[in-house]
Amino acid sequence: MNKRAAVGYGAGGGKGGTRRGAGLGEGGQGNANRVIRFRCGFTNTILDVLRNRGWNHVTEEGADWDFYWCDVGWMREVFDHCYMDEGARICHFRNHYELTRKNLMVKNFKRYRKQLEREAATAGGKSEALKMDFYPPTFELPTEYHMFVEEFKKHPSATWIMKPAAKSQGKGIFLFRKLKDITDWKKNSVYKPASQQNHQDSQGEKEAQVETYVVCKYIDNPYLVGNKKFDVRFYVLVCCYAPLKVWLYREAFARFSTVRYNLESIEDNVVHLTNVAIQKLAPDYDPERDCKWSFASLKRYLTAKHGNEEVAQLMREIDELVIYSLKSVQKIIINDKHCFELYGYDIMLDTAMKPWLLEVNASPSLTASSPQDYELKYRLLDDMVTVIDMENRLTGKEKRIGGFDLMWHDGPVLVNDGGVEYTSAPGHCTNSFLGCSNENRQKQLKQMMRQANIAKRHNNPTQPNQNTSVQQSAAAGVA
Repeated sequence: MNKRAAVGYGAGGGKGGTRRGAGLGEGGQGNANRVIRFRCGFTNTILDVLRNRGWNHVTEEGADWDFYWCDVGWMREVFDHCYMDEGARICHFRNHYELTRKNLMVKNFKRYRKQLEREAATAGGKSEALKMDFYPPTFELPTEYHMFVEEFKKHPSATWIMKPAAKSQGKGIFLFRKLKDITDWKKNSVYKPASQQNHQDSQGEKEAQVETYVVCKYIDNPYLVGNKKFDVRFYVLVCCYAPLKVWLYREAFARFSTVRYNLESIEDNVVHLTNVAIQKLAPDYDPERDCKWSFASLKRYLTAKHGNEEVAQLMREIDELVIYSLKSVQKIIINDKHCFELYGYDIMLDTAMKPWLLEVNASPSLTASSPQDYELKYRLLDDMVTVIDMENRLTGKEKRIGGFDLMWHDGPVLVNDGGVEYTSAPGHCTNSFLGCSNENRQKQLKQMMRQANIAKRHNNPTQPNQNTSVQQSAAAGVA
């Protein structure tokens, strides 16, 4: 008896159910000619991508599916109570929040850093913990309030930023410089979970439990372009945590504030937060002007100002930021062969061109803010689905799939002409191309599919030719 039958859950969407997927993905064995059944909990770009691949969109309550793009609420409420067949795939890991919830992310970073320090002390070598220096001093409130106060007193002139641990789009964030601002803030109902703001016991005396926040030292020397602050959003696809397998997407973008940076006006979030949801609140916001810049353009700008060497060092540090952030949760995330995760990483640069990790998003926005944004996100998602390989068309040895480059597979992946190679020695170029050209994407996909088809036919002469249907699938995407 499976879990679904044991608890009486229905199939398909809603409250879970059985999954009869037959494809294994990423070079697994399955039927390449079957029609994939998918469910999708969103009506934005991802739905367009899945429909254009010729898959069958199942919407009936109780219908089986092979691929489900669900929200994190479904994972929390249903995942543990449903049975999924061999080839079914779903877009989150069970406890993804260990990396994407702000307080848990920092907790895991601190724990992993201490682990690396202990290992270095035992081995008598150079500590890898130095690689974890990509996040500012951060504390969870209210549990670490006294630790925060001690750190606060060491930096009396510093600016600090408060963030709700489990909210997004800039909700509930504010900057401060005085401890009394915390006292005033605690009296405000914003500090309490919405579900508990008006809760009282029968005597009307029980105070609601406070909402968890994180407070971190504000990076007050951001790198500016045109005197405006920006952050960078890029995308990381994790197909497996055991072993860790990481793909980095080439295309990314910088999000700019619409107003000039001014540290004196700490009460104005439009100056300090670059989220589109916040920038829309600016009085002179123009929806026709997309406040975004491709990372390729930003990279060219930085190269012109600082030279190739400094930009190459920045890219190496971004690679390390990605890998060490994922390694910090590798043994904590519940690995499941049905699960994958497309993370949205948000970083910012300071005046020394040092990257700082702001947050990692489990559900990065897939709603386009402009035609160019739609095209980028369409390419991203279409390539992501190709990597997942529900149709079983790949060999599993690919190092580039469209705009995705395999940067880590139980070790760093190197740039070379042969197969996947790994090394821990310094001085090697890893297989990551963030900000590099993706213009030959369609050509690369077609060539890769032809090579994969030839390899599979060589290994299995009775296998039918899949090349034509693959090229049609690739051509359906936005170029």
